[in-house]
Amino acid sequence: MWTLLLTTPLMIGIQMLSARIGWVTGQGLAANIARVCPRWLTLALVSLLVVANTINIAADIGAMAEAVRLLVGGPHLVYIVAAGALCILGQVYFSYERTVRVLKWLTLALFAYVAVVMSVQVPWREAIQASLRPWAVVPAGTTAADYAGMVVAVLGTTISPYLFFWQAAQEVEDNHRRPEATRLRDHPAYAAEHLARIKQDTYVGMLLSNAVALCIVVATAVTLHQHGITRIQTSAQAAEALRPVAGEFAFAVFALGIIGTGLLAVPVLAGSAAYAVSELFGWKAGLSRGFREARGFYAIIVAATGIGTVMSVFEVDPIRALVWSAIVNGVISVPIMVTMMWIGQSRRLMGELTMSRRHRVFGWAATGVMAAAVAVMVLTS
Repeated sequence: MWTLLLTTPLMIGIQMLSARIGWVTGQGLAANIARVCPRWLTLALVSLLVVANTINIAADIGAMAEAVRLLVGGPHLVYIVAAGALCILGQVYFSYERTVRVLKWLTLALFAYVAVVMSVQVPWREAIQASLRPWAVVPAGTTAADYAGMVVAVLGTTISPYLFFWQAAQEVEDNHRRPEATRLRDHPAYAAEHLARIKQDTYVGMLLSNAVALCIVVATAVTLHQHGITRIQTSAQAAEALRPVAGEFAFAVFALGIIGTGLLAVPVLAGSAAYAVSELFGWKAGLSRGFREARGFYAIIVAATGIGTVMSVFEVDPIRALVWSAIVNGVISVPIMVTMMWIGQSRRLMGELTMSRRHRVFGWAATGVMAAAVAVMVLTS
């Protein structure tokens, strides 16, 4: 819980910067990083992003298939293939407007985790006290390296590179769809209004995101952990374990939440990878473009989702895979965030719309926290 409370303002600051860079420069994050970093470094960062996203996709598709099997029965393999195909077809054949609309409605699935918390008894006083004294409640048998690694994983899945690339890319998409708005970008009143909209949108989105994450942590602690269930290898095991502890309602809502969250996450993971690769190589990119117009972009979406689908067929530990992909995200976030801060302060790239002083404080604070967490993880390993 303490990590989520710590990261919320930092997460807001760095996501606002991502959106600002995309809107002001008219280019995605990868394209901007390539303008200030050596080619080899940009290629390495984008490659690690694609790998981490693909592992995430594999775990999400496997989790969705398991959740469907738990609810209605049937063959797990068929549900894996169906989930992967649905995610690919939705991104290839849906228009940009329809994709955005669907993703916005799918965010309602996140409230399933809020419903789980509301359906169980939570000792809030004890939870809050423990979150304020994290050093006093380290689980027995947990080493410093394990704890530090999990902190990096939590940071890497909240202050996450794929969110940076996605948010910047969506601002670029909106610029392409509304060229008249792009021409007004240099008008002070319009720029102030649009940046205020970005700020409001980011505040609402990030607060909702971390509130849901908080519900997941609390629900897990007061159900599974309190009953001695500490070794969970799949999300299906978590849902099954909830059934005798929290009841049928919590089990069903949690399973439905897995399906909805997966349908929300996979397009964003595959899309952010496609935006990054396309920007790096100068390909036409965007969900507002057709398949024939942006073949390289859609090829990355199909490849990332397809490889993730194939990976989920094999007997891997998806929870461990998610943790490791989150740790990779946490590590690569540091150089990406440093570069973003340089870009955000650069008059050459941002003109008169560079970051405010307060925004710089939060941005560099987020970067420092992430760097410190990674350093502690490395030193304790």
